[in-house]
Amino acid sequence: MAVGLLALAEIIVFALVASWIGIGWTILAALATSALGGLLLARQGVRALGELRERARARRPAGRELGDAGLVAVGGLLMVMPGFVGDLIGLLCLLPGTRPLIRAGLARLALSRVPDHLRGPVRVDSSRTAPVDSPGPSGGYGRVEVIEGEVVTEVVRDTPGQRPPLA
Repeated sequence: MAVGLLALAEIIVFALVASWIGIGWTILAALATSALGGLLLARQGVRALGELRERARARRPAGRELGDAGLVAVGGLLMVMPGFVGDLIGLLCLLPGTRPLIRAGLARLALSRVPDHLRGPVRVDSSRTAPVDSPGPSGGYGRVEVIEGEVVTEVVRDTPGQRPPLA
């Protein structure tokens, strides 16, 4: 449905721009934005892949960099395809200054789709009991410490960034 609405919006905006500046200039503008998208995709894509490579070389997690590489790829695809609405969305994905806004919006959208009982935080109550004898891997018996507990999930509406105390 979203793809259909985007296509309809593209047609409407294209017709409005064509009636405003003429069909020839509209086609020229669409070709120019596609060329600009290709250039931005090449430049930002190389930068995003370089950051991913650096993270891999340093053996550090690349969560944000991986998200940036995905946004650059989607933004470049939207910019290369004809249409002014896709060009605007693609430009927002390609520019480093607006990429965090898009990433935050997508994270918020993804979190809103997760059911309440699967969201954090999770509080775990546990207690240690006396060690018990248990068969070991070689068949002999040894002392094993048992931790009994219960996982309780609660939907806690606190201010962002604060976690409820563990009980």
